[in-house]
Amino acid sequence: MAASTTRPPRWVLASGNAGKLAEMRALLAPLSMELVSQREFDVTDAEETGIGFVDNALIKARHAAAHTGLPAIADDSGLAVDALDGAPGVYSARYAGTHGDDTANNRLLVANLAGVARHDRGAAFHCCLVATRSAEDPAPIIAHGVWHGLILERPAGTGGFGYDPLFWVEDEQASAGQMSAERKNQISHRARAMHRLIEQLSDRG
Repeated sequence: MAASTTRPPRWVLASGNAGKLAEMRALLAPLSMELVSQREFDVTDAEETGIGFVDNALIKARHAAAHTGLPAIADDSGLAVDALDGAPGVYSARYAGTHGDDTANNRLLVANLAGVARHDRGAAFHCCLVATRSAEDPAPIIAHGVWHGLILERPAGTGGFGYDPLFWVEDEQASAGQMSAERKNQISHRARAMHRLIEQLSDRG
């Protein structure tokens, strides 16, 4: 008689980004879950109407769960600069007007901080991850990761993406754009949020 096999639980990632799917699958490997993209179900992106990272991550997770009937994981992340009262915040990817235009976003950030002293250029990358068992889950898991640094006056390094070349990490004596991908993925805001999410998912069972 053949031994029975149990299929790992199936979750949907509230994103159609293939790179993000591969990264999440690798990070979640210890939990033996099957993570699939919402693109496989023709789920369109949710309208991100929240005023904070938690709000938008919840919107995306509940949207994906509602359209697929599967438990869902979503993330929302961005950069908050102290001297700009937390801007660009949830608008990080479209700070200069066009979504994903890293060059324009970086140029605008540098311009908006012109004349600001180094000790007043503190900033933090934030990542909020949400795991919800259903669209109506009253107690979704929320994990928040923060990575502190300061904003340089000019870019340093060509690695990473987004604001990485402007984000200086004192402990590393390097910008996020100068770090190896391996090192960045050990200490970044997303890595910290993911570790907290895994701990909570493991505790829930």
